[in-house]
Amino acid sequence: MIKKDRVLIIGAGLCGSLLALRLAQRGYKVTVFESRSDLRKEDVSSGRSINLALSNRGIKALRLTGIDEKVKNICIPMYGRLMHDKEGRTFISNYSGREGEYINSISRGDLNGILLNEAEAHENVVVYFNSKCLSVDIDNTKALFKNYKTKEEFEIEADVIFGADGAGSVLRKNYYLDKKFLFSFSQDYLAHGYKELEIPANTEGKHQISKDYLHIWPRGGYMLIALPNLDGSFTVTLFLSYEKDEYNFKNLSSEDSIKKFFKEQFPDALELIPDVASEFANNPTGPLGTIKCSPWCYKGKTLIIGDAAHAIVPFYGQGMNASFEDVCVLDSVLNEYEGDWEVVFKVYQERRKIDTDAIGNLAIENYYEMRDHVANPLFKEKRALEMELEKNFPKEYYSKYSMVTFNEGIGYNEARTKGNAQDKALLNLIANNQLRIKDNSCKEELLLLLKRVQVETQEILKEDEVAGLS
Repeated sequence: MIKKDRVLIIGAGLCGSLLALRLAQRGYKVTVFESRSDLRKEDVSSGRSINLALSNRGIKALRLTGIDEKVKNICIPMYGRLMHDKEGRTFISNYSGREGEYINSISRGDLNGILLNEAEAHENVVVYFNSKCLSVDIDNTKALFKNYKTKEEFEIEADVIFGADGAGSVLRKNYYLDKKFLFSFSQDYLAHGYKELEIPANTEGKHQISKDYLHIWPRGGYMLIALPNLDGSFTVTLFLSYEKDEYNFKNLSSEDSIKKFFKEQFPDALELIPDVASEFANNPTGPLGTIKCSPWCYKGKTLIIGDAAHAIVPFYGQGMNASFEDVCVLDSVLNEYEGDWEVVFKVYQERRKIDTDAIGNLAIENYYEMRDHVANPLFKEKRALEMELEKNFPKEYYSKYSMVTFNEGIGYNEARTKGNAQDKALLNLIANNQLRIKDNSCKEELLLLLKRVQVETQEILKEDEVAGLS
């Protein structure tokens, strides 16, 4: 069936490119405008691109468009977290007790390049770069653009407009500036920002530390993480307060103070980052914020999607995966209601928003877990027990992390609700010395532990429901 509706997508990033490809595959004529230059020809990252972690939800969306195998070629599997303490000692915390479950380190630019190539290869897609959207007439589905190179302003008319233009979405801005409907919007920033650094490859072009893990240097008020790249390097991200605490971005202003900070807090990382002071001084500091808003759509004419609707902090590795899952959910709604955009958009938001709110909250919660708790003995004991339960009962037990990351059949909200109750049950039982793994624990003993955890989890879920917390 050939679709006559003209679709305009603002933004050719990860979500916009995937959306363009999928709508083109469904038969729509799609035009995409991107404010940046073509990243396949120029470096447009500006030092602000946190490495991405591709997991099951994102892979499901790529599979929907038939490009999952191409993307897997540029992935590096990471099987867990490898923690580094101040003395340089390390310990591993696996992501799952099941075989074959891992997340993938992937270059944002390389992935976006693949998506753009696939979208532009489709006869129904045209992509224009260096064209910034200035405003959107949401009643008449027209968008005003300015070409950075020619300085020309021009207007594009469409039947439906998608705003896939990220956290600074112009379409979302028009929603609240135009005041044509009641629009709720919140933008909450952490007191911490981030700065990217690099661990280069060794002289042989190999990784200097294990590429099989996401490396974390947790230090309470701040932390360092590192994800592997295909060229043997690691992209390192420092999360640090802007102005609070003894060390912050404001007072680390000299080469001596920067090196002193790393020598005291991350001595083993300092040995791997030869240009730490220069990179710290010259790379930009990026903000970390969460955006929630409603409604996402205006009649059957416009829809914001991806980060434009629900930007989140990066601490669950789900920002991209959530945006890709948006495309899957929208596609499933189109299967039911195609032909009526107003119904499609309303049903899509009804089904999707509860989950995007949940992953926004989960990302904040996981920030404090990664920063403050991963090295805590009680937390480590909980994770060891979860790994044993997942290993021995792979179909009966999923940790919260596994539900979010590896079980794409469970919505984020269900994963958060059940996962938080499960965590509380485990920690309570461990703290009260009622759950312990012995070196010689048999499967029957582990089964009794599993049943105890399940009973306690259900009781907590019932209590939360009565209290209105779920």
